[in-house]
Amino acid sequence: MKGFEKYSKGYFLPPVSCNDWVKKDYIDHAPIWCSVDLRDGNQALVKPMSLDQKVEFFKLLVKIGFKQIEVGFPAASETEYEFLRTLIDGDMIPDDVTIQVLTQARPHIIKKTFKALEGCKQAIVHLYNSTSVAQREQVFKKSKEEIKELAVEGAKMLVELAAETNGNFLYEYSPESFTGTEVDYALEVCNAVIDVFKPTKDKKVIINLPATVEMSLPHVYAQQIEFFSKNLHERENVLISLHPHNDRGTGVADAELGLLAGGDRIEGTLFGNGERTGNVDIITLALNMYTHGVDPILDFHDMPAIVKLYESVTEMKVYERQPYSGKFVFAAFSGSHQDAISKGMKYRKANKINEWNVPYLPLDPSDISREYSADVIRINSQSGKGGICYILETNFGLEIPTKMRETVGYLVKDVSDKNHTELTPNDVNSIFLDNFVNLKAPLALNEYHFIREDKTFKVMLSTLMNGKQDNTLAEGNGRLDAVSNAIKACYNLDYVLTNYSEHSLESTSKSEAAAYVSVKFGDKEYWGTGIQDDIIAASILALISAINNYFNHKND
Repeated sequence: MKGFEKYSKGYFLPPVSCNDWVKKDYIDHAPIWCSVDLRDGNQALVKPMSLDQKVEFFKLLVKIGFKQIEVGFPAASETEYEFLRTLIDGDMIPDDVTIQVLTQARPHIIKKTFKALEGCKQAIVHLYNSTSVAQREQVFKKSKEEIKELAVEGAKMLVELAAETNGNFLYEYSPESFTGTEVDYALEVCNAVIDVFKPTKDKKVIINLPATVEMSLPHVYAQQIEFFSKNLHERENVLISLHPHNDRGTGVADAELGLLAGGDRIEGTLFGNGERTGNVDIITLALNMYTHGVDPILDFHDMPAIVKLYESVTEMKVYERQPYSGKFVFAAFSGSHQDAISKGMKYRKANKINEWNVPYLPLDPSDISREYSADVIRINSQSGKGGICYILETNFGLEIPTKMRETVGYLVKDVSDKNHTELTPNDVNSIFLDNFVNLKAPLALNEYHFIREDKTFKVMLSTLMNGKQDNTLAEGNGRLDAVSNAIKACYNLDYVLTNYSEHSLESTSKSEAAAYVSVKFGDKEYWGTGIQDDIIAASILALISAINNYFNHKND
């Protein structure tokens, strides 16, 4: 592709090697989470949220379990100012939740920010200014010293105004465009700010290191974070916060490696909403930890409700393949995948296994309120017999015999293929009922009476063929054998009854039973199913259904 020559790496490595994070194999505890949906997420919407929508979203974030929530940039617009005041004046902020507000390192903006915070019990005031080479040279046209002085003066004003304003205030500083800044210079600026803030054990300072634009492979970001972790002033009283964006599509990887490298805190959004390609997706990060046996602290057990509210207030859509939350993330259309999942689920149930280890499913769908039958096994022309029969069993209690599954599978897939559509569980059941269960044409059962003589059964069978009644007397080794012999004699049929199985339909009603019968005419086998409250009646109906399939398909 032409034009690649104009791009350089554009990122900065630490002045010394920082690769201790490589020795860590996993994240063993959840970070401090801060949602920035109401600021970063909101500013990236085509139609920003209304006040009522913001309040509704704020309540959702609290319910999920966020203890730090960035609510906006109150000095930026009247709408953002009004939202903050609504939360404060309406006493909507729980005592265990700290709101966060954003402000540039500019005096008039800082003053308006503290005015907006009047009466707030506790808040994080998030100060930022851009430090990158591109911003310094092209936008601000300022030297390194001038940019650092801007940050220091802003920090001093924060301290002064916090002392004059009623409330408990914590400080956060971001060298915006951190990933485009020389790492040692970014450290110099942050340390100068820390020296102003004078953090303590009880009042820690947050240093936020944003990948405002992703500019490198994730391991480079991890090295930058580790360098900071080893060289920040007052490190024991400083929380390193990570704020990855997703320009290269590796925001989650940046965050995970950044946590291994010393990060204490994550700023991100639900579903990764944000400018350009978005912020880091907190749901993915949290559930990645969850599936490694780590409590993420946040509660995503009702994912469908979270998705519904998010889509309502943002007018955004959650992509069908979005990790964990998308409509199709648990869906298996492939026949081999469906078969493996079906067998895995049965194995787990039969062996009463607690630890989750089902093929193709890294997360138990029920943990986030997704249904196995509706969300996991999806039926289309690519599906397999295992998945189709799994749907029939889990939804309708039909335990399709192994030898019948291929016939059922091909029939269902053929319907999907011809209609070019996915089939719902009800669609699959309807196809099965219409083609196999209690078929009455051209042959139908009228009535039957059995007499047992020694080891044999005699039957007086009354049937209808195309509406014409026939009565036949026959005998057999069992009831079904006697009925079969009567049908053969009456209609001059030559077949072999090859398979029979039965079970109760517990998922429907304990009084109902299902029977499955196959008959072989020459080298062709035909299946039928009977469902009735009497097992004998069910087996006779299954036989008649199989014979009807012979009549209806013998010329196919």
